[in-house]
Amino acid sequence: MHLHQRLVASVASAALAGVALTGSSAGASLSAHRDPNPDTLRFHVVFSPFSYTDLGEPGVSAGDVIVFHDQLTIKGASVGDEVGSCVVVDATGLSNCTGVIQLTGRGTIAFAFVNSPPPHKALAVTGGSGRFRNVSGHGTLDENEDQTGTLVLHVAP
Repeated sequence: MHLHQRLVASVASAALAGVALTGSSAGASLSAHRDPNPDTLRFHVVFSPFSYTDLGEPGVSAGDVIVFHDQLTIKGASVGDEVGSCVVVDATGLSNCTGVIQLTGRGTIAFAFVNSPPPHKALAVTGGSGRFRNVSGHGTLDENEDQTGTLVLHVAP
């Protein structure tokens, strides 16, 4: 189910989902699994249940907050996490989202995106730490129906 659909389902049932699934490095080497283009990073994403807080008018409305914590893998090995939050701006579920990718032993990559249907999201890479200290770039996040997806980042130092 797409994030917007999950958001609406959450509100309709008045249930808050717990945050689950943490990532660990499991000894994975990011550099050994990079795309042929040295400026492209590609991850398989396992989406966790997100946490929705209804702060605005009852139901989906401006001011509501979503937080998430998803696991990132490459070729089945856990390489890190992506964590973040979204602030809902209207009743359609349109949201302003920011997050940080933590790649164990490598550093972090910060990003921002607008969350709205369809399940294809365009991300702006806004900075980082460690190996990614001065990074900038862009990316995409594609959500699948089975709570998984693909995150592709094109980064430049």
